[in-house]
Order: sequence, then C-alpha cells, then structure tokens
Amino acid sequence: MPLTHLPPDARPREKLLARGPQALADAELLALLLRTGIQGTPVLQLAQSLLDRFGGWAGLLAASVQDLGKVKGLGPAKRAEIAAVLEIARRSLNQRLVEKSTMNDVDTVKTYVRLHLSGLGHEVFAVLFLDTQLKLIAMETLFQGSLAHTTVHPREVVKRALALGAGAAILAHNHPSGVAEPSQADQQLTKHLSQALALVDVRVVDHLVVGAGEVVSFAERGLM
Repeated sequence: MPLTHLPPDARPREKLLARGPQALADAELLALLLRTGIQGTPVLQLAQSLLDRFGGWAGLLAASVQDLGKVKGLGPAKRAEIAAVLEIARRSLNQRLVEKSTMNDVDTVKTYVRLHLSGLGHEVFAVLFLDTQLKLIAMETLFQGSLAHTTVHPREVVKRALALGAGAAILAHNHPSGVAEPSQADQQLTKHLSQALALVDVRVVDHLVVGAGEVVSFAERGLM
C-alpha cells in the first residue's frame, strides 16, 4: 500500500508539513523515504520491520548497502535512498567538525562517531585526528577485530598522526555487545596510546565507546 492510499491525516508527508518532522514516529519518517511497501507488506509495516531488524535508526544507518540487500523485497532504489541519507548525515557532521573545535560540539562528535561505528557485528577501532585548534582533519578506521577483541598497535596510530600532521586525537571504538560501559582493557589502551602519542606531541583529548543506545566519553567520565 503506497502512502497516498492512507487517509490524509495519517499520511506522514502531510503530517510533517502540518506539524513538523518531530511529530512523526520513526517508522513514519522511514516510510517517507521508502514511499511504497512490497507485495503483502504496507509501507509503514515495512518501515517498522526494517527498524526492528537493524535495531533502530542507529543500526539501520550503520548498515551497508550489502546488509540492506539481504532484506527481501528491498530493491536497489530503496537501498540507494537509505544509503544516501546516511552519507548526507556523515558529510554534514564532518563539515561541522572541520569548521569548529570538536570540544565545543561534543554531541556532534558523538553522533558522528555513532553513525560510523554503531550496529557493527565486530569491534572496530578508529581515531579522529585533529589539528592544534581541535578541528577535524580526518577520521580513520585503523583496526578491526573479532566480536570480543581487537589488537591496536600504538606504532600505527603514531604513524598516521605524523602523516596527517595532527596535534590532537580522539580515540573511538564500538562494543558489539551493545553495552557502552568502558572496560579495564579500554582504560589501559587509552593510557598506552596517550603515552605513545605524547612522545610526538599529539594529545589524546577523549576516548569514545559506542554502544547500541549511547556513546560514553572518557573525558566526561573524568577518565582522561
């Protein structure tokens, strides 16, 4: 059933225009992108099933085109539209972090990192390399591991910091379990990398741990 077959006051587009996007439920927002359902599944039901399958917006936006391709009935056009929304969000946040100090916009940093790392089934370690004014130079994924463990080599992090001319860095990794609480190993890793990067005058200003529903900041916890 396409959205045009719904009663006027139940159509997401009309509801958005009349009351603003904040008035729409998650499934309604996604239904606006999808526009039509698939055989036997109305568009709102399809939208909700996608959100349920990927664990909400965070998981859906972290899904690759290949992941979306595994959903029965989700054709190339719909997959492309969802992937495009993710890329638009990433580029918008990237532009903001390039233009202003990351420490003045911690919430944007958290959202940016979450879009990259949330919902992954394996552990990923990334670094946001910053200039001396704490503006983003680049975010790079440096190591990928199994579900429970990844090996991070300080030497490789230092090499990339030097190559990019970084003056500071924010460490980031995900917990595939969905629990963002930092572990003892996370704290030890932060200490070792901070010491290694300090040798080349690069300051580690934060370490972000990405879970299913939140991003924990070491700096906000007083762990730095």
